[in-house]
Order: sequence, then C-alpha cells, then structure tokens
Amino acid sequence: MTDILLIAGLWLDGSAWDGVVPRLRDLGHRPVALFLPGQGAPPATATLDDQREAVVAAAVAAAGPVIVAGHSAAATLAWMAADAQPAKVARVVLIGGFPSGDGEAYADFFPVVDGVVPFPGWKSFEGPDSADLDERQRAAIAARAIPVPAGVVKGIVTLGTERRYDVPVTLICPEFSPTQAKEWIDGGEVPELARVRRLDYVDIDSGHWPMFTRPPELAVLLDRAANA
Repeated sequence: MTDILLIAGLWLDGSAWDGVVPRLRDLGHRPVALFLPGQGAPPATATLDDQREAVVAAAVAAAGPVIVAGHSAAATLAWMAADAQPAKVARVVLIGGFPSGDGEAYADFFPVVDGVVPFPGWKSFEGPDSADLDERQRAAIAARAIPVPAGVVKGIVTLGTERRYDVPVTLICPEFSPTQAKEWIDGGEVPELARVRRLDYVDIDSGHWPMFTRPPELAVLLDRAANA
C-alpha cells in the first residue's frame, strides 16, 4: 500500500477527489485528499506558507514514503513538499500543472477582490481546458468553488535543496499533450522540470479537471505512478 496525497488546484478542496479516492483504495493504496488552510472560515487569512506546511506535515505523518500529487497550480505545492522532504517523497505527480520556481509568485493570475480570488467563471477557461465538461459539471464545480486567499496566490515560492531534482516526477498531461509539454520544458519554459533527473510524461484524454471527467482513468494513472 502506498500513501498518495492529493492536492487540488485553485478554488477546490479535498472533496474534488471524491471520484478518485475510492478507486485508489480499490487499487490497494491509502489516498489522502487534503483540505488546506484557507479552504474554510476565515478564508482570507491563510498564506502559501500555511498550505505548504500542511502538505509537508501530511507527508511526514505518513507511515512510509509518499506520492504527492498536485493538480494545476497545486503542482507547485507538491514540488515544495518534495523540496522540503526529498527523502520522504518517493514521487511527485503533476496533473495539468507545472511548478513555479524559487522566488516566483505561487499563482498570481486572477484579480483579488476583498482579500480573495473568486472563481472567475468559465469564460476564463474556454477551449481545451473545459471542452469535456458538460453544463451540469460546470455548474457543480462553480458552486463548490472556494475563493482563494490573496496570501496564497501572491505568496512567494521558496525552494532550498538541490535534492528535489532527484525525486522522480510523473507529468500527467490533460488538455495538452506530452509532446507539447516536452517542447515547453526543453525550450526553457519550465526550468524546475528541466533539471529533474527522471521525468515521465503520461497522456490522459481529458480537459483540465480529469478528477471530475475521468476519475477511473486518473486513478489508474496514479496507481501506475505509485508502482513505477
């Protein structure tokens, strides 16, 4: 059995993984869908450091080596956990996201309103990101969206050890292809992943949120990463 920590991207908490968690259990793993600081009341007070500490604490608390899976912007949180605990994190799985580098903002992409970043609506994600979401799924995701504290999205990423590059990484490619991802990385657009010593590219036929549209397939890919 492998402990697999699951971190959802912006506006989503641990409940985003409800369709994936039981399938991972059936495959023999111990999945832990993380609920992070700032995803409850009071939402505007949490910082990126608070979320990082929560992920690292969950990794340390696991019985053995862990897989840390980060979706979208949370790819950076997963990578920060590997940086903090390179001996504890057996593999990082990135789902539709790329880690920011040391000294960069975590996810400063959308306007802050009253101390938080609300879900911007689906016009911001037209095209391949949302093409596989039907209207029911869009409405459900928007209804559960949690405003993200400004202290999280504007937090500055800190990375401190070269040992993070020894941690194997699986990049699951949803709305983009493995070929595209490799071109971006080889072209210098993702410096952190360019230095990873073992980087595996995996395709999934989905938009940006496969935990909602392809949960069985995503669980299988996580299982394969855990057993790689």
